[in-house]
Amino acid sequence: MNDLSPSMQLTLAFAMALAIQLLVQLWLNVRQVRHVAQHRHEVPAAFAAHIALSAHQKAADYTLAKARFGLFHMAWGAVILLGWTLLGGLDALHTVLLQFIAPGIAQQLLLLAAFAMISGVLDLPFSLYQTFVLEARFGFNKSTFSIWLGDLLKSTLLAVAIGLPIACVILWFMGAAGSLWWLWAWGIWTGFQLLLMWIFPTFIAPLFNKFEPLADESLKARVTALMQRCGFAAKGLFVMDGSRRSAHANAYFTGFGASKRVVFYDTLLKQLNAEEVEAVLAHELGHFKHKHITKRMIGMFVLSLVGFAILGWLSQQSWFYAGLGVTPSAAMAFGQSAYYDALALLLFMLALPVFTFWISPVMAHFSRRDEFEADAYAMQQAQGSALARALLKMYEDNASTLTPDPVYARYYYSHPPAVERLARMPQPVISNPGSAA
Repeated sequence: MNDLSPSMQLTLAFAMALAIQLLVQLWLNVRQVRHVAQHRHEVPAAFAAHIALSAHQKAADYTLAKARFGLFHMAWGAVILLGWTLLGGLDALHTVLLQFIAPGIAQQLLLLAAFAMISGVLDLPFSLYQTFVLEARFGFNKSTFSIWLGDLLKSTLLAVAIGLPIACVILWFMGAAGSLWWLWAWGIWTGFQLLLMWIFPTFIAPLFNKFEPLADESLKARVTALMQRCGFAAKGLFVMDGSRRSAHANAYFTGFGASKRVVFYDTLLKQLNAEEVEAVLAHELGHFKHKHITKRMIGMFVLSLVGFAILGWLSQQSWFYAGLGVTPSAAMAFGQSAYYDALALLLFMLALPVFTFWISPVMAHFSRRDEFEADAYAMQQAQGSALARALLKMYEDNASTLTPDPVYARYYYSHPPAVERLARMPQPVISNPGSAA
C-alpha cells in the first residue's frame, strides 16, 4: 500500500473502513434480531410481575421491525455515500453548477443547498415509511400527512434561514482568514451552537409544537419544591402537545442560562402519577447536578475544534479531494482556493462518520454511566420505587424491548438496558401488571 499514491491510499482506506463498518453493523443487527426473537415468548423473570406477555411481545415485534427497517436504511445510506464520493456524484454536481454560476461564495452556497436538497429527497421514502407504516403499525403515529409535510417545510425554511448564513460566514473565513481559518470558524460555530440553545425554546420549538404552562397546581407545587431542593431554576414548567404526532412519552430540559425550561409531553402526564412524574424529573435534575450536560457540551466543543483543525489541513491537500472522488484540478485552484472550500466541507462531512464509527461504543458507555448517576440522584431526591414504576410504564408504553442483545446494547444504547437499570432500584408495586402501567 505504501507504493500507492496518497489519493489511492485514501480511497482504499475509505472503502475498507466503510465495508468493515457495514459488516459490523450487519453483525450487530443480526445479533439483536436473533436475541430479541428468541426471548419473545416469555417475559423475563425480573419483570414477570409487572409486564404482561402481550406488552412484552409488542415490544419485541416493534424492536424487530425497527431493526429490519434499519438494515435497509443502512444499505441505502451506504449506496448514497458511495455515489456522492467514490462514484463522483459530488464532483458531477459541482461541475454542473459551475456551468450556470461563476465560482465564488454564491456558487458554493448553491452547492451546499443542492446537496442538502438532493440528500433530503433521497431519504424521504424512509421518513414516510417510518412514520406512516412502521410507527402506525404499532399505534405510535398520531401525525397526519399535512402535519408531516408542514414540519418538513418549516424545517427546510429554518435550515435555509439559519444554515445558509452560518455556512456563508464559515466559507468566508476559509477564503479570507489564512491558514488558521479553522480556528476562527470553530469560534463562530461554537458561538452559534450556544445561541441556538438559547433561542430554541422560545423561537424555534413553538413553530412545531404548542407549549402550555403546567396547569395542575398540585403537580406544579410538587415539581417546584423538587427543583428548589435541587438548586435548579427554570423559566417555566410547560406541557407539550406530543400526542399530536406520537404516542411516545418523554420529559426534558431545554434552553440555556436564563431561558431554561422544563417540558413534559402530554402523553407522559397521562401515563404517570404525580410521584412518578416527580421521580422522572428528579432523574433529569440528576444530569444537571452532576453537570452531565455541561461536560457533554465541552466535549462536543473540543471534538469540533479537533475536527476543524483536521479539516483545515485536509482542505489544502489535493489527495484528499482525489481520494474521495473529486477531480483535483477542479478542487485545487490554489490562489483562488476559496472557490472550492464547500467541496472540502462536504467531503469531510461525508467521510468523517466512516472513520469515527468506532467511537460510538465509547460515547455510549459514558452516556450509560451518566444515566446510572442520574438514577442514583433521583432516588435521593424522590421515591426510588416511584422511579422504577415510571420506568416500567415508559418501557411498556414506548414498546422498548426488555431483552436486547448484550453486545448490541453495549455498542449502541445510550441508556442502560431495563434489567440493569431496575436492578439498582427498589421493587415497584404495581397492582395490575400489563394494564395501564
